[in-house]
Amino acid sequence: MDIKTFGQLIDWTRDLHSHLASCLSHCATKHEEERARALLDYLAAHESEIERIVNEFEHQWDKKALETRVYDYLSHNPIKTHRTCDEPYAKLDFDGICREVFDFHDQIIDLYKTLIGKAEIPEAKELFESLLAMEENESMRLARQVGRMQDL
Repeated sequence: MDIKTFGQLIDWTRDLHSHLASCLSHCATKHEEERARALLDYLAAHESEIERIVNEFEHQWDKKALETRVYDYLSHNPIKTHRTCDEPYAKLDFDGICREVFDFHDQIIDLYKTLIGKAEIPEAKELFESLLAMEENESMRLARQVGRMQDL
């Protein structure tokens, strides 16, 4: 995707969450371990919820902030994810799935932190601070839930 504005960047991150949700859901049907299937189902639902939340940001935020150009985005390392779902999560164990998903969220958090420093208008900075806070909160919630699943 050719990202030129903060709005397009938000679309892109929403699409990443959507793709991850689909991939996790698909892999849940293929995994042999019951515990891993339950984790994949939970993670897929969680990613779908994050997709919905990110979508709301775009509908509720200042148009000026969304139309702000993203000049330095390309210098940020691209987010590494399984863009094509060739069932990578179906081959990982519980801990491997957790590592992959948390790494994905850490990359998005790093991206938002980078963009906060590059935002040229206060509205854009506030937008990314809000997105960062949401992503950090969702990651913490995810960590708590996954921790509970590990305890079982």
